[in-house]
Amino acid sequence: MTAPLFSPLEGWAANADKLKNWAGNLEYSTERLDNAKSVKQVQEIVKKYDKLKVLGTRHCFNNIADTKDQFISLVGAEEQIVIDEKNKTVTVNSGLKYGQLSPYLHKKGFALHNLASLPHISIAGACATATHGSGEKKGNLSTAVSAMELVTANGDVVQLSRKKDGDQFNGAVVNLGALGVVTKVTLDIQPTFFMAQHVYENVPLDQLSDNFDKIEGSGYSVSLFTNWATNDITEVWVKYKTNSEKPLKALPDKEFFGGKLATKNLHPIPELSAENCTPQMGVPGPWYDRMPHFKMGFTPSSGKELQSEYFVPRINAVDAILAISKLGSQVGPHLFTSEIRTIAADDFWMSPCYKQDSVAIHFTWKQDWPAVSKLLPMIEKELAPYNVRPHWGKLFTISPDVLEKRYPRFADFRELAMKYDPKGKFRNDFLNLNIFKA
Repeated sequence: MTAPLFSPLEGWAANADKLKNWAGNLEYSTERLDNAKSVKQVQEIVKKYDKLKVLGTRHCFNNIADTKDQFISLVGAEEQIVIDEKNKTVTVNSGLKYGQLSPYLHKKGFALHNLASLPHISIAGACATATHGSGEKKGNLSTAVSAMELVTANGDVVQLSRKKDGDQFNGAVVNLGALGVVTKVTLDIQPTFFMAQHVYENVPLDQLSDNFDKIEGSGYSVSLFTNWATNDITEVWVKYKTNSEKPLKALPDKEFFGGKLATKNLHPIPELSAENCTPQMGVPGPWYDRMPHFKMGFTPSSGKELQSEYFVPRINAVDAILAISKLGSQVGPHLFTSEIRTIAADDFWMSPCYKQDSVAIHFTWKQDWPAVSKLLPMIEKELAPYNVRPHWGKLFTISPDVLEKRYPRFADFRELAMKYDPKGKFRNDFLNLNIFKA
């Protein structure tokens, strides 16, 4: 996720007079919030209320996590990080943020396979909505989940794992908050590594027609940024592994598919300072300080933006991108930036990348909902031939009936949700409309 303004986490929390998401475009429907510090407390809170929703780090732009009744939060609970070196996993409390976990893992000699653009999102929330980074062979963040602990509607604690529960596990990981309160998550880990990144400017858009695969395959993680108002990809961020933190001996290519190597650190929004961005210019560093676009410990303050994101099959990537480019004169004036990333296929029923390698086209909008609300249907119409799927936590207008057609396991997920939550304790307006069509 890209954002124009950043300030320390402490400042963001202290200034939060009302319950809002970090961008401020959504004010939650109640301020009733119980904080749980342990699984036992989660069970007590779940049994106490007839209706309940989990509130994480507030990074969704729609009402997927909203409720008129009662919130529970595990963000800020006592840190629990247990590394299993033999099985190469780490088990954490679900409210832990990636920015808290990653430096600890690195010190212990381990790493995660990928991170999102911002590293301070909660682990459970990111996995529940299929949040992702970039990389041709890298699945979204939830693909690292090998086990999870869940408190269901009646207060029972349920353990699910990839090894034990098979297909049902695939239904539960990207759960949209519909199954219960996730209290622990077990993630696959690997040996730690170092990375560096270079940025190239002004790659002609027409280079994508013949070279999209080469461009996306040029690094461990690659992001393309554009405002759709020109015929260029304004920035290409190429992140790649290095052997150590020592300075690189080999000089990078000065040209990249018609683009030029940047001579200074850049922000994805070109007119903004790169002060809060992770180091570029080929300077090596730990994986967790290069994979995100932004530095650990910072979060959007007032936000002043809206976000939407759409997934199309990888085989349709270029056609989809060119379709959006035709709307450039209409989209550009309302946009801060747009990011294009690749994500590998997965087996999670409600993941936008279910059974298909995907390309995500992300929009960071100026905070003008009347204008954006008119643009989203236009974008969705252009992408409809490619069976576009939206990011569950961002703004979209695709109808529930169309959504159901684009997710082969949609009905199975609905049945799974009813199994764990038969009376709808964890349902809200978003789930009622988009999943249960009530």
